[in-house]
Amino acid sequence: MSGTTTAAVALRRRAAGAGANRWVVLVVLCVSLLLVAVDATVLHVAVPAVTEDLRPGAVELLWIVDAYPLVCASLLILFGTLGDRVGRRRVLLLGYALFGVASGVAALADNAQVLIVARALLGVGGAMIMPATLSILRQVFPDRRERALAIGVWSAVAAVGAAVGPLLGGFLLEHFWWGSVFLVNIPLMLVSLPVGRLLLPESKGDDDGPWDVTGALTAAAGLFAVVLGVKRLGGGASGVWTVLPLLVGAGLLTVFVRRQRRRARPLVDLRMFARPAFSTSVGCIVLAMLALVGLELIAAQYLQLVLGLSPLETGLRLLPLTIAAMAAGLAGARMLRRFGPRRMVCSGFCLTAAAVVVLTAMGGQDDWPLLLTGFVLLGFGLETTLFGAYESMLSEAPPDRAGGAAAIGETSYQLGAGMGIALLGSVMNAAYAPGLTGIPGVSSAASSAASHSLGEAYEVADRLGGPAGTALRHAARDSFVHGLHVTLLVSAGLLLLGAAMALRLPRAMQCEPPAVEVPAPREAAERRVSELKV
Repeated sequence: MSGTTTAAVALRRRAAGAGANRWVVLVVLCVSLLLVAVDATVLHVAVPAVTEDLRPGAVELLWIVDAYPLVCASLLILFGTLGDRVGRRRVLLLGYALFGVASGVAALADNAQVLIVARALLGVGGAMIMPATLSILRQVFPDRRERALAIGVWSAVAAVGAAVGPLLGGFLLEHFWWGSVFLVNIPLMLVSLPVGRLLLPESKGDDDGPWDVTGALTAAAGLFAVVLGVKRLGGGASGVWTVLPLLVGAGLLTVFVRRQRRRARPLVDLRMFARPAFSTSVGCIVLAMLALVGLELIAAQYLQLVLGLSPLETGLRLLPLTIAAMAAGLAGARMLRRFGPRRMVCSGFCLTAAAVVVLTAMGGQDDWPLLLTGFVLLGFGLETTLFGAYESMLSEAPPDRAGGAAAIGETSYQLGAGMGIALLGSVMNAAYAPGLTGIPGVSSAASSAASHSLGEAYEVADRLGGPAGTALRHAARDSFVHGLHVTLLVSAGLLLLGAAMALRLPRAMQCEPPAVEVPAPREAAERRVSELKV
């Protein structure tokens, strides 16, 4: 009898603790996501110090910056689907370990080649961590209402990480050497690894068939080539070395899709795209990032080069955007229940488009109330859109395909961001360059050099000096503001296109009961006690 009672108490505690622990699991997942999000932006402010210390060439410097996002984006599907097969917690913990080791290598790198390899390894670790966090979250929170709240917290943490990266990097560089921006990851990973091993549940998909290694490698190579080509376009590069990666990547991805359709146990279940809610959510993620990521880069240039703000002042000006995004993430679950996915995502797109139109009033003078209003609306609208799209996508995917679905969402995010920089950067250059021709006292060669960017225009103006240099500086600034207005209007058009696309999403948040009724903790324990007595 005492053994029966002890067993019943143990079962009751285990059943009751399972519900409480899922929020602890959310905290662990958010900490790991915070590290990945911070590492994606923390290096930006350290580039000058890295350049001064390691003396990398132009190509090496480009790879130091781009190795992390390139590798991470290309491997998301590979590791997301691998987690569905071998266990998501296992892949996540391996990602923790690799991320910590790569951070140490990057911090102690004494030449550019070692730093590039370390950044690539960080990308591998990030690709293991990012889809695993979402897929475990999908498994731990089967109830859609609670899952919506968890995704809101998850997305708010992602917004915090992206904003904290430059600020943390700037603080560390003021007190330590550039390697400290990587070294800070190690103690956090040393804590996350044992805590994750202890608290995170293991889960995998129902399909125990062989993993399609060939398909996974084909997808990784295709995505790497596409992202590389898109990044080269965003950097203003053209020619065969930009077009060739895009063509090769598109060909490999076509082969991958055809292979998946033929296989009885596909690596990625393409039937998910036949579901309107899933395919529409993926399209909304791509369009949101396509319209807005390029604007972040242009906005930072506007604040620093046109208004003359310091990097720290620029970060503080952009802080309201992050705070508004956090608020939208935390309020997202309540808004989703009240308005449903269709109205929520559509309203988020429209609000973001309105914010972009408001920002077209920016001129050559600092108007901080206008910037504050625009950035708050922008952050809230963008996070509302992404929250609704991510939640709908993840809820529409079968639980056993959660890793693949999460990887598709993260890949869409990365591709949309890269294409946004390429597209809006091209629009910006097309609107900016014509204003620098025919300036009195400025040669055609100087005008051509100044047309590459506002920063280069200032350098050319300083070399010219005198009235010609002053005229070039004023013309470049006015042309940049004009180009910014054109780019904002194009971005607003893309956002309205996203709002129209969101009309295909479900009207209401459908919270279906689980297929198998799960008894309450007390009932489960009492039922088990009666079975033991019998």
